[in-house]
Amino acid sequence: MPRHFLTLRDLDSSELRELLVRARRLKSGEEGGPILAGRTLAMIFRKSSTRTRVSFEVGMVQLGGHAVFLSDATSQMGRGESIHDTARVLSGYVDGIMIRTFEQAEVEELARHATVPVINGLTDQVHPCQLLADLQTMTEEFGDDLSDCPVAWIGDGNNMAHSWINAAAMLGFEMRLACPEGYDPDPALVEAARGSTSVVLTRDPAEAVAGARVVTTDVWASMGQEEEARVRAAAFEGYRVDDELMSLAADDAIFLHCLPAHRGEEVTAEVIDGPRSRVFEEAENRLHAQKALMVLLLDRAR
Repeated sequence: MPRHFLTLRDLDSSELRELLVRARRLKSGEEGGPILAGRTLAMIFRKSSTRTRVSFEVGMVQLGGHAVFLSDATSQMGRGESIHDTARVLSGYVDGIMIRTFEQAEVEELARHATVPVINGLTDQVHPCQLLADLQTMTEEFGDDLSDCPVAWIGDGNNMAHSWINAAAMLGFEMRLACPEGYDPDPALVEAARGSTSVVLTRDPAEAVAGARVVTTDVWASMGQEEEARVRAAAFEGYRVDDELMSLAADDAIFLHCLPAHRGEEVTAEVIDGPRSRVFEEAENRLHAQKALMVLLLDRAR
């Protein structure tokens, strides 16, 4: 059976740590070359992207492989071909499938029917590839042991928040989430993580940020939520990351954001463009962390 990456929990904690070490080795040039020569990754985009597409495509090229872009507009999926049939057909052509879409159930169905590894490039439920890059950025800043690195999430309890909660449970750091009422993360996921680490939910961003070594957020209205933008802007007004809020964090704290960012909404320009920001290092690390992931999944896939 193929090995899939649908959430961070498809790795165990030791595998996740090893993957982050390998990502840094790939970034530094200590490891590299045509590890995936002759391998091909199909990339299905039902949601548009900048970082996900470029990082996976460039990553395959750098590893000696090839990537094929598919969207509803450029494939039969746009005319209603089933996930089952898409999975079976692509499995006969390629060595792996990355999909960026809306429903987690669609990724899971693809994985059920594919005979090659499936990678979740993003769903409305989780964004595990982004967390690989975020964790790599943390290890570059704080070292391999992140257990003493409290993370403060400010804003929507969305797919990014869910993936941060999974990461905290796997690596043992404290996770603090400040979310407006009505925008909390999945309570079942929170309770599951509390068996492994401290997960704190609060309405007060200052409480979440106090002493944190990582402060992170996301846009107030994610892709597909544009019609809710006005309502969300009112609900999230007190959840902007600014210099005053960052001043409550640890002296060595860094700011992360998965991008794209809306300066002046969820974060001020002074923070995201300031000395504590690591957002562009974080964005670059999508490339290296995903290369490590693709080597893990595709090197022995066939």
